[in-house]
Amino acid sequence: MTLNGRRASIGDRAVPGQDSVEVDGVEVPTEVDRRYVILNKPAGVITTVEDARGRTTVLGILPKSITEGTRLFPVGRLDMDSTGLILLTNDGFLSERLMHPRFEVQREYMVEVKPVPRAEDIAKLRKGIFLEDGNTGPAKVSVVAKSGGTGLVRMVIHTGKKRQIRRSFEALSYRVVSLNRVRVGSLSLGSLAPGEFRELRTDEVRRLYVEAGM
Repeated sequence: MTLNGRRASIGDRAVPGQDSVEVDGVEVPTEVDRRYVILNKPAGVITTVEDARGRTTVLGILPKSITEGTRLFPVGRLDMDSTGLILLTNDGFLSERLMHPRFEVQREYMVEVKPVPRAEDIAKLRKGIFLEDGNTGPAKVSVVAKSGGTGLVRMVIHTGKKRQIRRSFEALSYRVVSLNRVRVGSLSLGSLAPGEFRELRTDEVRRLYVEAGM
């Protein structure tokens, strides 16, 4: 058996729909075609496949050339007022593992809050905040800029409780002005402007598989 033209070894992994697998010179189909799209979600857009109230969804701002014939769904969520990186795919297995806390795939955010967070509250966020649905777990947190009573906070987490970051700051009596997700694992927004998207390269997909423990 060969993987991408070389002899396969125990432990090798193939990305469905992207890697070439042959047995005795005959190519083996690797399931359906998998699609992976990164989108910079603008504010006011719903992170869901469809919305009963007719609001704009992350799928709704993608062209039909991307969505037609492929059942894409978002990996995780950003609330309507939040912006930034959304991964859309039809690869349910990878999606589940990227979001599962056991695999500790990092998610990085830039958060504007008022007032500027105190050092003792940053220390609390690093240890984890107790919310009504449990502890948020440890996080990497630092204030990277201050302006006019507002602090810009870089926050890296690997858990995914609903509205976790907003609720954590609210529990400490801060108001979140804006929240932007800039990275999931090794995948970052790069130069994508709000509303822009692109399909992932094979090497990017492969890195996500590795980070998700595969």
